[in-house]
Amino acid sequence: MAESESVKADIIYDRERVLDRIDVTENKDGGILKEILKPGTGDETPSQGDKVKVHYVGMLEDGTEFDSSRTKGEEFTFDLGRGKVIQGWDMGIATMKKGEVAKFTIRPEYGYGRSGSPPKIPGNAVLIFEVELIDWHGEDLTDTEDGGIIRHIIEKARAWDSPNEGATVEIHIIGKHNGHVFEDRDVRFVMGEGVDQKLLPAIENSVKRFRRNEKSRLVIQPKYGYGETGNPELNIPPNAVLTYIVHLKSFEKAKDTWELDDNEKVEQAYIFKDKGTKYFKEENFKQAEKFYEKIVNLLEYTTSLSEENKPKRDSLLLTAHLNLAMTYIKMENFASCETQCGKALKLDPNSEKAFFRQGIAYFHMNKPEEARTNFENALKTDPENKATRNWIVKCNQEIKKAADITKKLYASMMSDLGKGLEDKKVGGSKKGTHENKISGKENKKLEKAIDEMD
Repeated sequence: MAESESVKADIIYDRERVLDRIDVTENKDGGILKEILKPGTGDETPSQGDKVKVHYVGMLEDGTEFDSSRTKGEEFTFDLGRGKVIQGWDMGIATMKKGEVAKFTIRPEYGYGRSGSPPKIPGNAVLIFEVELIDWHGEDLTDTEDGGIIRHIIEKARAWDSPNEGATVEIHIIGKHNGHVFEDRDVRFVMGEGVDQKLLPAIENSVKRFRRNEKSRLVIQPKYGYGETGNPELNIPPNAVLTYIVHLKSFEKAKDTWELDDNEKVEQAYIFKDKGTKYFKEENFKQAEKFYEKIVNLLEYTTSLSEENKPKRDSLLLTAHLNLAMTYIKMENFASCETQCGKALKLDPNSEKAFFRQGIAYFHMNKPEEARTNFENALKTDPENKATRNWIVKCNQEIKKAADITKKLYASMMSDLGKGLEDKKVGGSKKGTHENKISGKENKKLEKAIDEMD
């Protein structure tokens, strides 16, 4: 009887413990139970993609410790909700506040499952983790991970797909600076062309990483916002840090390249060409570069085109390379210009534009002789072209200038050498005279070389 009462008491105790714990699974199946050991501060909890910093101690049900950051003497950092840790951690730690200490009881299906993690964790093991959430910060969305665009997810997406380049996207944005709302609007745009709707590139690039129906807060540093000039129209001062609430409401994906047939690829390339030219005329050279590059990426390695479309492909590629070369001249990226002209000349070995633009690139790369050769080749196609002739004059001037500098340098060397020999002669030192003396024959060769530079 006493034993029966004891067992009954243990059952009641266990039930009370379960009632004290919180089921943090989405479908409330009891797979992750949380017990708060020390309350945290504030109301915020980390979001999917945030980089969180914790201390933890992991144990089996019998109390055997299998891992501990405290024993290792260093905090553990990981990206929340990205599958970097067991599911029980991703879901459990997302419920914690800063400074909170919690105990999680995690069933196998949210831990290491049937296989476990040998040799320390057997299969089908229930895990106990005591976790302290030290800090977290949002996900860095910049390519260089310089902290310029940080995302904090407000509402998680219910789907896993994201918009691709060329997708038609509808978002709602609310822009704030120091608590003041300076922008609150719906924006519908084609991914890659957000600039047409006066959308910050930082927002457009970030939306590529959003899931359908996701709502997030973006913290944008000045470098990725309105920079040192600010935006007087929106009352944004220089070097302002911006906060945007962005909701990805809907999008329709564009076809991927592999889904396009021959005719669609050619048609799409013509569209890219027109858009690139539009941005070039608007002096938005970065956007122009993007669309000309799209032509190359779409067609460069496409070899299965019909006989009808092959000439169109070659013409479009030639135009893309030539237009990229001109765009790079405007951007003063002369090395890339030279490369694009080289590709154009492989498609058309007699292209006047390719020779001319490559000549400009060589000239600005301090290669006047190569530049002159290019301009001379361009002149063969159009002998009366005044611009080409003017560039040849400039090249000749630079070549002569370089020759004059070299001549003066040799003359200076000769003068210094002669002076040194004269000083030794006056000093009466004969040691080493043989090694330093220039023969009459060698001296005449040097003088002849200098004269030939005129």
